[in-house]
Amino acid sequence: MKKLILTLSGLCAILLCLAGNLFAQSMPPQIPIWDANKVNLKLQKINTDVYAIIPETAAAETVKGIPQATTGGFIVGEKGVLMIEVMLSRRLYDQQIRLIRSVTDKPIIYAVNTSDHGDHCFSNYLLPKSALIIQNDFANENLAKNFQGIKQFMVNLFGEGRGIEDAVYRPADVLIPKNSNLRIDLGEGKLVELLNVGTAQSPADLFVWLAKQKVFWAGNPFIAESPAIPWLFDGFFLEPAANLKKMYDFLPQDAVVIPGHGKITTKSGIKYTIEYVQELKKEVEAAVDKGLTLEQTKQVVKMKAFDKGYVLFDWLHYNFNLPNAYKEISGNRKK
Repeated sequence: MKKLILTLSGLCAILLCLAGNLFAQSMPPQIPIWDANKVNLKLQKINTDVYAIIPETAAAETVKGIPQATTGGFIVGEKGVLMIEVMLSRRLYDQQIRLIRSVTDKPIIYAVNTSDHGDHCFSNYLLPKSALIIQNDFANENLAKNFQGIKQFMVNLFGEGRGIEDAVYRPADVLIPKNSNLRIDLGEGKLVELLNVGTAQSPADLFVWLAKQKVFWAGNPFIAESPAIPWLFDGFFLEPAANLKKMYDFLPQDAVVIPGHGKITTKSGIKYTIEYVQELKKEVEAAVDKGLTLEQTKQVVKMKAFDKGYVLFDWLHYNFNLPNAYKEISGNRKK
């Protein structure tokens, strides 16, 4: 078992190093992708004691294809608050706390990180010591082994001097294994389900579902509605393709969806992500069946029907989504 743990840890470090090299070779068209020193968060009530926390620009800018800061939220229960995301920096965390305190003075008893990316978990160290941090088990392991590397990854994307450098590692208290769920009864009819279905963007994904109220925090797998496309830059494609569809099918038609980085939407609003992934899979499979190389595939799988003005389309499609699809599909064909 010790050898297995060491092997997995070493693999994570190698993957993180490779990811860093890849980003160095292919940086996004704008850095920071969004500026944590300028983002202002606002409160949006979804249901009784159920709130989303979103960037104030999300409603106007998501549809224009402008990347948005992290969304989050909270649920007020009988004894305390379950908080979803803790944000990238102290500045954004403090805004989040002020919004919570504008509604309730109950203590924060749970804080859920839906990803190991820093904009979802780097402010864990600012939480009250009594708050229980919840992550999936991969997120916990990766952050424990590679925290400094993940900090540099975030600085590369979001810039120096945004408070990222101040982040201090704090371990999670509650871990959810792959293909497992955790139910938390907050009382007063608020039963929260935390779902680890496997990789939907990265192996660190965690979904939050409030079944009775039909509210779904989608995290990074569903970044935003059209024209945004998914950020499949963690090296995986086929498992995310399957799990994205699985979660989409799981949702009732009237669900309220709070995506990872965009305005509050509906099940219909996130269908664009499913359509993009399914079309990418179909077109890359056809290219592989014709014996095309990766570079040749990039020339024919341009998917212009999905290039509707998202600022990061070319960066994501040609550097990550398409290559990861090609790698896994062509690898399967060789088996």
